Amino acid sequence: MNNQGNLLTVTPSPHLHSSNSIPAAMRDVIIALIPAFIASVYFFRISAVLVVATCIVTAVVCEMVAQKLMKRDVTVNDYSAVITGLLLALTLPATVPLWVAAIGAAVSIIIGKQLFGGLGNNIFNPALIGRAFLLASWPVATTGWVTPIDGVSTATPLGIIKESLGSELPGLTDMFIGNISGCLGETSALALLLGALYLIYKKHIDWRIPTGYLATVFVITAVVGMTKGQGLTYPVFHLFAGGLMLGAFFMATDWVTTPVTKKGRVVFGIGCGLITVLIRLKGGYPEGVCYSILLMNTLAPLIDRYTKDRVFGGGKSHA
Repeated sequence: MNNQGNLLTVTPSPHLHSSNSIPAAMRDVIIALIPAFIASVYFFRISAVLVVATCIVTAVVCEMVAQKLMKRDVTVNDYSAVITGLLLALTLPATVPLWVAAIGAAVSIIIGKQLFGGLGNNIFNPALIGRAFLLASWPVATTGWVTPIDGVSTATPLGIIKESLGSELPGLTDMFIGNISGCLGETSALALLLGALYLIYKKHIDWRIPTGYLATVFVITAVVGMTKGQGLTYPVFHLFAGGLMLGAFFMATDWVTTPVTKKGRVVFGIGCGLITVLIRLKGGYPEGVCYSILLMNTLAPLIDRYTKDRVFGGGKSHA
């Protein structure tokens, strides 16, 4: 202490400051999803634009109305509602009725997010809650697949295998680029990988969850593929097919609903992979990404509990 006052300034936390913020991080996620959105518009034309616009507008409006009714601060400017709407839209087919898409977005925001207390309090990925609700309520409307560009009704690659339809499977190159039937954001693995690399570069997602997820799916399907005499084609097919890339990089890595420990994230990714393969190969539904992530969301707190670092020096002192 001197004549000019105290040398020690006591202030509450936080004491570390960063230029990063929730809106800035959310904007980066939107930027990362732009390649997938562009690919969806290229392959599915105006239908993709309408579905995406419907989901985003509905999500933003529902968030604003819900927060006003619950007497909370309106936080639509943080872009989290935009991301929820966009992610939901990317899990829907181009043929989905717009009113169904709107209901899904409303469920995502109101039930999946706001009823839990808003951003940071939800225990499930909101977009996947909306997707699961639509699939249970309107299964036909949410599984109406068409081929890219010409819009002819067809089955997805996973559906062809699951139902043993006898149709010719698309080549791996078409699956990588996105020239296959499927949901808007699930067809182009290339577009999703570009966005994922951007998020990893910006340090918004941890590599452990998607690596554990994709590696688990690859290893198990590789073993199954060897028993079928299909070699590496079979596991690579499963990596590119369905919503695996979208789920692994953009939904399983959700900051709120996944473990915070490093070990826990590996366990979470492996768990998602196991459930996805189990549903795809043994379940009655050809895809398992949505339900695998939701199921693992419920286990995230338990995973954190058993994978947290041991604290030393916290025991009772002995006289």
